[in-house]
Amino acid sequence: MDRSDLLELEPNPEIEDFQPGDTVRVHVRIVEGDRERTQVFEGVVIALSRGGSSSNFTVRRVTAGVGVERKFLLHSPRVEKVEISRRGRVRRAKLYYLRGRTGKAARIPARARNAKRAVHGF
Repeated sequence: MDRSDLLELEPNPEIEDFQPGDTVRVHVRIVEGDRERTQVFEGVVIALSRGGSSSNFTVRRVTAGVGVERKFLLHSPRVEKVEISRRGRVRRAKLYYLRGRTGKAARIPARARNAKRAVHGF
């Protein structure tokens, strides 16, 4: 028996199905003192780890020439929604090579609209 047997996971309907290479806007609830607000983090999904209740994804963006990466738990109540702004065409699951690239070399080509990506049992 593992953790996923004990915890019933209900998918958040506000989180669209995304893949590595997609550019997403993640809406996250931030608590500052006694106030709570929503912060948007937009970037490219460079990694997606599916592990039941501990599923997470890493989003990378470059701000003022500095690369910033954030990891989000997929089933966290703090993640309000994930919007896909652009689908990317990549050939690998982990895009860590983007860390060493800047400018045009860091671009990911757009995926065709009606192209279906094979999802292996997820």
